Amino acid sequence: MAYLPGVGRELVKAAMDAPFLEREEEKRLAVAWKDHKDTDALDKLASAHMRLVIALAVRFRHYGLPVADLVQEGHVGLLEAAARFAPERDVRFSTYATWWIRASIQDYVLRNWSIVRGGTSSSQKALFFNLRRLRAKLAHAPQSEAGDAFQAIAGAIGVSRADVELMNSRLAGSDVSLNSQLVEDDSSTSAERMDFLVDDRPLPDEVVEDRVDSDRRARWLADALKLLSERELRIVQERRLSESLVTLESLGDRLGISKERVRQIENRALCKLRKALTKAQETPETAAAAE
Repeated sequence: MAYLPGVGRELVKAAMDAPFLEREEEKRLAVAWKDHKDTDALDKLASAHMRLVIALAVRFRHYGLPVADLVQEGHVGLLEAAARFAPERDVRFSTYATWWIRASIQDYVLRNWSIVRGGTSSSQKALFFNLRRLRAKLAHAPQSEAGDAFQAIAGAIGVSRADVELMNSRLAGSDVSLNSQLVEDDSSTSAERMDFLVDDRPLPDEVVEDRVDSDRRARWLADALKLLSERELRIVQERRLSESLVTLESLGDRLGISKERVRQIENRALCKLRKALTKAQETPETAAAAE
């Protein structure tokens, strides 16, 4: 393994000099770590597989991230594999650890390749790490075989065409700060990209104001309803405050009075409520809150 930029020579040399482990020695070290938490055994097991970590990390160097960081993340995956490895199964540790090392590196790439988090599902991760390779392969294929590139890639990975188009647009462009100026000059008054974003939602102070007003109106209504008689309250609730409003006639039948009498009681109750609510808005406490 040649010297890698960004990776210490000592680390590469140590990885290359570490002896390969026979199956029985590998199993013995894995058992010592799992059953007895022997840190020396873990160190020997990890050191013998650092060349595997470096080899896998190098495959992801074209994403523009430091190779040293990729190696570190791969080492985290190696330790995770050591913690989860079951020595009693007839599987070599390197075979088991490869998945954890690659998964740890891929997760690091997804977290740091862009400031926008992408590829959260397994299919999206597969799309992210295979799109460039498949796109390059289709680009060199005859037109008759390539056909619709996006559809072919979608079928190969098992995602929708829309997902392929979205990921392709993300990979084609770089991150742009919303605070970057539209015109490159030294003027501090130049417009920023943020200035052209429109948010139709109310401002935070408007949200708070509306919430306070809603609570105040609900409190006024509750106090006003206490002034009504039991029959007036029932009529107002069923005629004005219920989702399924009842007719004067049906309510009159239930109360044993005519629908005209129900209308009169309703009007009287509404008049009481109107006066009580008007008075509540004119109290000194309300006036102070309005100021």
